Amino acid sequence: MTSTTQNNYIGFEVLFNHASIGILVADSDNAILMANPFLLNQFGYTKEEITGAPIDSLLFCQDGERVALRKDGSRFPVEVNQGDHETPGGVLTIIYVMDISDRKKSELTQQQLTQQKKEVAIKEGTLKKINSILNSVWSNAGAMIIVINKEGYIKWFNPAAERILGYKASEVIDIYTPMMLHDKEEVALRAEEFSRQLHQAVEPGMETLTIKAKLNLHNEYEWLYLRKDGTSLPVSLTVSAIREAGEITGYIGIAIDLTRIKQAESELRVALETERELNELKSRFVSLASHEFRTPLSAILSSVYLVSKYEAVEDAPKRGKHIQRIISSVNMLTDILNDFLSVGKIEEGKIQVRHSLFDASKHIGTIISEMDGLKKSAQQIYYAHHGNTQAHLDPTLLKHIVMNLVSNAIKFSPEGAIISIRTQCSNSAFQLSVRDKGIGISEEDRLHLFERFFRSQHVANIQGTGLGLHIVAKYAELMNGSVSCNSTLDQGTEFLVSLPFPKN
Repeated sequence: MTSTTQNNYIGFEVLFNHASIGILVADSDNAILMANPFLLNQFGYTKEEITGAPIDSLLFCQDGERVALRKDGSRFPVEVNQGDHETPGGVLTIIYVMDISDRKKSELTQQQLTQQKKEVAIKEGTLKKINSILNSVWSNAGAMIIVINKEGYIKWFNPAAERILGYKASEVIDIYTPMMLHDKEEVALRAEEFSRQLHQAVEPGMETLTIKAKLNLHNEYEWLYLRKDGTSLPVSLTVSAIREAGEITGYIGIAIDLTRIKQAESELRVALETERELNELKSRFVSLASHEFRTPLSAILSSVYLVSKYEAVEDAPKRGKHIQRIISSVNMLTDILNDFLSVGKIEEGKIQVRHSLFDASKHIGTIISEMDGLKKSAQQIYYAHHGNTQAHLDPTLLKHIVMNLVSNAIKFSPEGAIISIRTQCSNSAFQLSVRDKGIGISEEDRLHLFERFFRSQHVANIQGTGLGLHIVAKYAELMNGSVSCNSTLDQGTEFLVSLPFPKN
């Protein structure tokens, strides 16, 4: 080794061992051969641990920056310089590693200061605009905005709150808490609800209004607000805590009047229900009409054909029989159409009650006589009236009630059966009883008896629309009356109608 080479080696060794930056020596495979004491201390490794390790286990790029990885997993920014050195044993790479954490912090601080100056300028420029907007919102907002202090007293009361609730701000600020606007029973119920939800006791009162805001929980609920005049309105109330340096200094409540929304929801529900009922009515009408019209139309068609065949004088009785059959079928069609028309008028609210004074006994007797042709073979109708004969009702609606009940009694009673009709007038009401000895109605079917289109499974083979008793109940209801039914299967049925006279 020449003296120059020896001097260079001694110089490098001094630099290597005493330098205040990290130095690595690696072979051509990037395996670490040597690391100076400064680097070992800097990275937390011993000489034995680092020798033979790959360079990229210590140094790598992250987001375009050179980063060093200590033994404890922490990272720090570095500046890396390296150079190759030819030796008899091959090419060695000497790498100088400088920690630039302080430089980066300085650069970041300078950037932050510059950014802060820009932000301050922007904030100063926009603060006036924000204040102007907030003042406009406060004064012109449609929502009621109420601000309270931590003791619960109202401090701010915006113009919308004054307009909607009827209070002047001067009447409530520093005098009342928002509890003046709440129903005590509703607050007590909500306190119980919150107690269950939060698994802690919540006292009815201001704590109920603020507990969720205090806990940073969602706090938007529907409430009833009480106006100064005693009326109430539904609102959607959101309560938030006002915090300064982590401490709650008050609360802000923003309430939106839901009156119009609730009205619209109610109207929409009614409209949807009406639409649903009308669609159901149309559907059931088409289904029933196609079924119920078929039998009388077939009878009319066959009778007309047979009448055309009976041309001789001696065929007159046969012609008369089929003509009567045609008349009966036409009457059946008329009854079906009348049922549908009656239901339609009821649904549209077009039935008007017209009370008048009339002889109930004579009126009912006439109706029964008109129905004599509907009786089956050997059936008998007994009618008796008790008490006063004068009734103050709508005679047309009463006629529909009697005809429906009596025609049902005839239809569902066997040949030779007796149908009993009894009426009675007092000074204040009219009672009607129609009793038959027919097939009866099961207890299950009686629950649905007055529903529109309801027909028992026991009468599927008997002509009918399922509208008659629905009409009876509706007509009785229009006259403030009631209808009830007593029945036993295979023994008979009794319908009782009670209709009060108008008090005036």
